[in-house]
Amino acid sequence: MAQCLRLRPLPLTHHFNSLSSAHYQKPIKLSQLAIRNCSSPPENTHRLVAEVKKKLEKDHNSLLVGKNGRDDEDMILWFLKDRKYSVQETVSKLTKAIRWRDEFGVSDLSEKSVKRVAETGKAYLHDHLDVNGRPVIIVDTSKHFPGEYEEDEKLCVFLIEKALQKLPDGKHEVLVIIDLRAFRTQNADIKFVTFVFDVFYCYYPRRLGRVLFVDAPFVFKPLWQLIKPLLKSYASLVRFCSAKAAKEEYFTVDTVPASFRK
Repeated sequence: MAQCLRLRPLPLTHHFNSLSSAHYQKPIKLSQLAIRNCSSPPENTHRLVAEVKKKLEKDHNSLLVGKNGRDDEDMILWFLKDRKYSVQETVSKLTKAIRWRDEFGVSDLSEKSVKRVAETGKAYLHDHLDVNGRPVIIVDTSKHFPGEYEEDEKLCVFLIEKALQKLPDGKHEVLVIIDLRAFRTQNADIKFVTFVFDVFYCYYPRRLGRVLFVDAPFVFKPLWQLIKPLLKSYASLVRFCSAKAAKEEYFTVDTVPASFRK
């Protein structure tokens, strides 16, 4: 976890023999280095939220308001945490996110708008949470064919939105399971995989808790070598595991997804 240094002035409580008395005409203070976690919330969190809100209103007045808009204080606070409480970086990232939501039509997504592609079963939200209390999005790669459905991206975002609505109190992350057991080269889609991770990074920061690549076949390895550099830091969230491990480590007997009960 990233850490940074903070200067905390402390009064000098003793003299150094190597210094002359001339140096003590005024009280001397030393700055002691204290290490803190950069993600720890500062004491002025409410002021920072208000500052971001004010800047968005002043410089980006055309942005939508309301839930997930420029005046949504919960959303502002979440992006502040992601940007380590930098007001400038938060305003920049939040502006892009709110504009994207409007242009993509996130608020208009519904079961009906993604019905055609959802019926393929290529991706869905599991009925149960995993053992860590996270909503679970499951992707069956064998049912995905690049360019077959123009609604693929909409289904992706719809499922993320639906998963976030299912978060229990105190939980913030989503588990994504990529089922590769029947993966073939014709299912490969680097562009779409990049889109998914970009969406999480840019518009749903800190929401992706873990990605399981289940039973990846040999033909998937060259594809992973191409994808991995594109994911940057998010590549660390990926875990390759067996279907048995996914079933036993992330679910109980009663909550295992049907496709993993075999």
